[in-house]
Amino acid sequence: MLSKLIEFASHHYVLVLLFIVLLALLLMHELRKGGKSLSNRELTTAVNSGEGIVLDVRDKKEFSAGHIVDALNIPHDKLASRIAELEKHRGKTLIVVDAMGQHAGAACLELQKAGFTTARLSGGMGNWRGENLPVVK
Repeated sequence: MLSKLIEFASHHYVLVLLFIVLLALLLMHELRKGGKSLSNRELTTAVNSGEGIVLDVRDKKEFSAGHIVDALNIPHDKLASRIAELEKHRGKTLIVVDAMGQHAGAACLELQKAGFTTARLSGGMGNWRGENLPVVK
């Protein structure tokens, strides 16, 4: 199987190169669409300075199991119908947090379309917990 893949790649190197370029462009587009990605330290700095609000888009059960201090919880699937709850935070950056980064980009895009300034936590709560940072239940 691997030998056939190598044979195909050697005979069709232009196609393989084109595929790699398109894959890289797609990856760059996906990473950009959710806006700026913040590290744990950058999130902490933004929240402590009063410039940012943490918006956790995980479901209520996951949120209750542990979340960042003072985080708001609006599950990703309910964000469109509950976006009005965020109006009082319009002047701040909404820092979107999810489990591992899979929904944060889409949530940021939805919030940006509604006129909010957004960022997302790189790696989500998995990264936050991985660095043993505090969570509340």
